[in-house]
Amino acid sequence: MYLSANLNTYLVVALFLLILGLYGMIQHRTFIGMLISTELILNGAGLNFMAFNRFLAPNPAVGQIFTLFIMGIAAAEAAIAVSVILAVYRRYRTSDPDEVHDLHG
Repeated sequence: MYLSANLNTYLVVALFLLILGLYGMIQHRTFIGMLISTELILNGAGLNFMAFNRFLAPNPAVGQIFTLFIMGIAAAEAAIAVSVILAVYRRYRTSDPDEVHDLHG
């Protein structure tokens, strides 16, 4: 069976990733769950850029460059977030954001 891939298909998948990421940000009770949900949101944005690049852009490099920037931001965000999560866990011995209430220096 041949599946016709058009712009709407990619946009629906990107919307699904965005909604799943937002739901995860609201529902997860750990910092790691929130980090994974943020990554889903960024992947949805990257998919949007690539879809618009494929179907609408006159210059094919533009969407790819934006997607590479998003991937770089996601990698930097993951590295910084994991280091902050480890520091918070070492200090408070919990990964529950509700129990970490005094983050003053």
